[in-house]
Amino acid sequence: MIKLITANAGLLILIFFTQCRKENFTTDASAKLDFSSDTVLFDTVFVTMGSTNKQFTIHNRNNDALKISNIRLSGGAASVYRLNVDGLPGINFNDVEIPANDSLWVFVEVTINPNTTNLPFIVADSIVFETNGNLQKVQLVAWGQNAHFFKPTNSQPGLPDYSIIPCNAVWDSVLPYVIYGYAVVDSGCSLTIKEGTKIYFYNSSGLWVFSGGNLQVTGTLAHPVVFQGSRLEANYQNTPNQWDRIWINEGGSNQIDYAIIKNGFIGLQLEELFEPGLPKNIIVNNTVIKNMNGVGVLTRGYNAVFNNCEISNCGSYLAALTQGGNYAFNHCTMANFWRFGKRSTPSVYLNNYLVNQNNMPVGVNLDKADFKNCILYGNEENEFETDFLTGSAANFLFDHSILKVKASTDVTNPLHYNNIYKNNNPNFKNTNEGDFTLDTLAFAQNKGDAALLNVNTILPFDIKGVNRFNFLNPDLGTYERTE
Repeated sequence: MIKLITANAGLLILIFFTQCRKENFTTDASAKLDFSSDTVLFDTVFVTMGSTNKQFTIHNRNNDALKISNIRLSGGAASVYRLNVDGLPGINFNDVEIPANDSLWVFVEVTINPNTTNLPFIVADSIVFETNGNLQKVQLVAWGQNAHFFKPTNSQPGLPDYSIIPCNAVWDSVLPYVIYGYAVVDSGCSLTIKEGTKIYFYNSSGLWVFSGGNLQVTGTLAHPVVFQGSRLEANYQNTPNQWDRIWINEGGSNQIDYAIIKNGFIGLQLEELFEPGLPKNIIVNNTVIKNMNGVGVLTRGYNAVFNNCEISNCGSYLAALTQGGNYAFNHCTMANFWRFGKRSTPSVYLNNYLVNQNNMPVGVNLDKADFKNCILYGNEENEFETDFLTGSAANFLFDHSILKVKASTDVTNPLHYNNIYKNNNPNFKNTNEGDFTLDTLAFAQNKGDAALLNVNTILPFDIKGVNRFNFLNPDLGTYERTE
């Protein structure tokens, strides 16, 4: 027992002296730092908004420890950048130690102040490292962008925080619009969004058209209106759930032409909410709604027309048309190859009832849900589901369309199906990349009904401006094959 105690005591003494032994710091001027990157680049950052974190590592490739006598931002306290070195925030750090053949992390953020220019501008700085008399630098470069900002000024119980857009406002493309919370088009007012305008939403933010409000989006083929999240870094370009939704209530006149609505939770939510009995109408032309974490189009008893629209890659439904209504989808591509998790819902869902305060279903007529010259396809076995209550109208029709359903689904009832291509792969160019144009030998080519092109002035041309009358029959979906 005495020998064991003596041995343990010796071991503890050895550990104590080993831990207390000082590092050997080299003072050799040739012992320099190595960096994982010599320049930290930030994509466009909106003024007054903080960026995401960027990071790099400092490596000591030497066999002795190094002491960095000073790490500092060249711009000092006036710099728009902020540092965190090895877990400590600041702009100036002294005597930072790196053991032999080891490394440490540096994190960088940037917040840019407004200036008077409309175009993106460059804001640069550098981090200076002073070691053994050597000065080394890592460059910091960010592109700043001025914008119109909307921040919450109103709060009511049961409602998200919101700001009111000035009545009859016109937004143009000179500067982008950045929205915190909800920006609201008030009752009796209108918002016109002109071609090329870009709207960026902060986390959980959205655009809300109150009852009796009006939304007019007037994008063009060359200059669509874009709705997306406020993070502009490359890894956010196709990331869903960055913002909430565009929410449109009853009683207004609403039209969306040439828009891209992407990377939110719900693309369009269309519903009667405040004043039952008012008209509920919207026309959506030549628009892409994609990468929504929840639903692309969610309706409750609305009247909606979609021409030449792509609705794609949503975590739940591409379109959930609920509580009855009246709908027409013409030359639309509805493709769901969701890759951000497991999807257990079909892409299109129809019902003809609502649930009252007693949790009982109450019938509401589904007067029409027509899908003509459309593609409804995805990576689930069944992409179409109906949930109908007996006693209320349940009218729907797929006409000259590709329809992905269970093999056992009967598509012979002429009241609901006409010229259906059941489970035929339309042959998109690249579903992994979200490219739902048609491949050279696509099955969907020339399968459309040419008579549909006479319904309105939109349909003779596809979303890219290709004249469908140049072909014997139009292709199914939003995109005419040109190769």
